[in-house]
Amino acid sequence: MATEQPQMGLTFEQVWAALMETREHFDKMVMEADKRQVEIDAQIAKTQAQVDKTSAEIDRMSNNVDNMSKKVDKVTDNVGGLNRSMGELIETLIAARLWEKFDAYDYNLRRAYQRVPLFDENNEKVAEIDVLLSNGEYVMAVEIKRELDKEKDVNHHLKRMELIKKYPPAECKGKKLLGAMAGGIVDFDVQSYAHSVGFFVLELTGESVRLIEDPKEFVPRKW
Repeated sequence: MATEQPQMGLTFEQVWAALMETREHFDKMVMEADKRQVEIDAQIAKTQAQVDKTSAEIDRMSNNVDNMSKKVDKVTDNVGGLNRSMGELIETLIAARLWEKFDAYDYNLRRAYQRVPLFDENNEKVAEIDVLLSNGEYVMAVEIKRELDKEKDVNHHLKRMELIKKYPPAECKGKKLLGAMAGGIVDFDVQSYAHSVGFFVLELTGESVRLIEDPKEFVPRKW
């Protein structure tokens, strides 16, 4: 029977080879980790650059929006100013020698006042009369619109007439009150409605004002 040989331990060379293999594997892992870190850093830099670019684009768009908003506000102000200027011009053209348009009615309205305010018992302003024509017996409150094209304008003036009766300015006290509406452009339906409630109606034609012919059944209302 053969005798079993005792197992020999690892030699120095074997241990050294194992260590070298382990170190080589470790170095390879470190190199791969360094390479991966470089890729991650590059990706982070790329992402940060994209974020910076997006942020700059947002800032640019925000500035554009702000500039556009300012331009819109400026245009709105200009349009509002133009509308006010047009309204004031039409009011001036219509108010000039307005009383002459009622000579056929023998009202003798020779005094004219513009933008007459109405104040309530608490001295709060509640309305304004665009033009108030007056004499010793009659007064006429004239509402002037750039475009007289809505029935609500007539209804609003009806309410104003009631306020004039309730809170009469000094020139109106003790006098018979008449009403009229005038416009640079007057819609026919609104004209008919204004006549139906007892208002005179006037229209700007060129540089003059004409009293629109009253229907045969028209009766000027006295408040």
